[in-house]
Amino acid sequence: MLVSLAEFKAHAWRDLPRMAWVALGLRAGWYGLAGAVGLYLWTDPTRRCVGSLSVWTDASDLRRWIGLPRHVQVMRRYKPRGAARSTQWTCKTFDRAAILAEARKRLARRDLSQTGS
Repeated sequence: MLVSLAEFKAHAWRDLPRMAWVALGLRAGWYGLAGAVGLYLWTDPTRRCVGSLSVWTDASDLRRWIGLPRHVQVMRRYKPRGAARSTQWTCKTFDRAAILAEARKRLARRDLSQTGS
């Protein structure tokens, strides 16, 4: 399985509520996507961040999600309003607690890379 951790940090506080709302909208229908295993959305208002932790059966399923028109539209709209970073790793089984613990460690270490979109 492939785990993807994404973070979007808003440049301005005023954009954070809308970004969180849009992220909630993106989750609609997510569970029906081929290869979608699990999804966790999060916000950190103290850092002006919203993000997602998603689990996929493989990288091609994640790429398909990233390329969906709605996702592309949202990322293009909000790209000028903040900075996106992400990281990925693999796991053999879907262990929710272990995946969440690893994500928290990576966020605490700021172990994410700047993304282009």
